[in-house]
Amino acid sequence: MIQRRKFSAEYTRETVATLETPGLTVRPLATELGIGAKTLGRWR
Repeated sequence: MIQRRKFSAEYTRETVATLETPGLTVRPLATELGIGAKTLGRWR
């Protein structure tokens, strides 16, 4: 059974705030952080 990772609300807020950086898109940031692009998109 695969266990889902849990992220704190603070981590989620900081990650979404990082997306406000001009020129930064979801996919490269998700790859850098090791999370799914769809997950990051939902957070946004």
